[in-house]
Amino acid sequence: MTTTRYDIMRPAPRVRRPSWRVPHWWPQVLIYAGAVAVLALWWRTTDSITGLDGWLTEAGRVTGLLAGYGCAVLLALMARVPALERGVGTDRLARWHAMGGRYTVCLVLAHALLIIWGYAVTARTDVVHETATVVVDYPEMLKGTAGFLVLLGVGITSARAARRRMRYETWHYLHFATYLAIFLAFSHQLASGAQFAGSPWAKAAWYTLYIGVAVTLAWFRFLMPAVRGIRHGLRVTAVHAEAPGVVSVYMSGRHLDELRAEPGQFFRWRFLAPGFWWTANPYSLSEPPRGHRLRITVKEAGDHSRALARLRPGTRVWAEGPYGGFTGARPHHDRALLIAGGVGITPLRTLFETLPGDVALVYLARRPEDLALRGELDDIARVRGARVHYFVDEPSHYSLSLDGRALRDLVPDIRHRDVYLCGPPGMMAAAQGALKQAGVRRRHVRSESFEF
Repeated sequence: MTTTRYDIMRPAPRVRRPSWRVPHWWPQVLIYAGAVAVLALWWRTTDSITGLDGWLTEAGRVTGLLAGYGCAVLLALMARVPALERGVGTDRLARWHAMGGRYTVCLVLAHALLIIWGYAVTARTDVVHETATVVVDYPEMLKGTAGFLVLLGVGITSARAARRRMRYETWHYLHFATYLAIFLAFSHQLASGAQFAGSPWAKAAWYTLYIGVAVTLAWFRFLMPAVRGIRHGLRVTAVHAEAPGVVSVYMSGRHLDELRAEPGQFFRWRFLAPGFWWTANPYSLSEPPRGHRLRITVKEAGDHSRALARLRPGTRVWAEGPYGGFTGARPHHDRALLIAGGVGITPLRTLFETLPGDVALVYLARRPEDLALRGELDDIARVRGARVHYFVDEPSHYSLSLDGRALRDLVPDIRHRDVYLCGPPGMMAAAQGALKQAGVRRRHVRSESFEF
């Protein structure tokens, strides 16, 4: 394993702030506007509804249209468009995606049940017999059924309880089945959807929506990383042990200033080495971008992160990003408090060095030896005259009780600071509750979860 020396006295370059951030509420407005347009499409192409069979069938059609629209939105949210990633934040997009996924799966289930029930009432037969008739005899229904089953399977494996039982890599690969499910459902919907049968403009609008999302997805998730990989020529230069189970990976390349990476952001890293080719995992920068060098610091938490310690200098790297809105842009105050838990110190370490004004850092870990990057943090605190407070669970007399009173005692002016929070989910939930008790406004707290 190679070690490298770090010099805190070398100043970080001034970061050029992009001017094209998207306000976080704009995508929601567009999503809801699109849903209203879908409802308008159904209304315009639907005649009068009579009888139970008519109401059931039309309810099935409108839920099917909304489900198809929801599938396009889910893909767009995860297309990794830089303007969205910077302005909205990756963790918020991931939450929208998860919530939208639940709604979409429910709409797909409702569509299938209502359509079959409506057809059964019309044909005066039972639901089981009508299901067999619809699946076997109706055009494109075998594709639609296959897409329905695949989408349902992806939804089940994406549930929180299921995800906890599988590796990130396994879940990631299974999620690619969503593309197949949506392709099959798209073909079925255009062929069988009553709203598209006699309306060329509706069919053209649906094609435009899906082709636009597909092009966006292909460019930002697949083509751009390849182009940037060739352009920047990133390679691993060193791997350095920071703490038990924690390593820093140093990389160098060309024209890295063009990435416009900001302190607090992360990339999805694909290391072109055996065992790494097919996985692009998200890791934050653990130091501000410096000329031709980038660095990440990673805690062992799975097969991918564990294998990083064995990377060899010279390994090629493709970096997707930068992503995330966990930066110092648009502050509310001229003072800041950073609260880190465990390896959550990585993005906060970059902010600790670069945020202007009075900055204090609270770093929580399990044991003293788990305080990664402690030497650098002490150097930063000394150079800029900042405060850093270390707390560990073991031994317990060096621990911090995460409540409002303890935070106010530690940082008396906490209500007049922007707060940046990063760490394990349990620690972040406790810290957010403590900050609320301490009187910190919710809009003054910035946090980013990397569980996506």
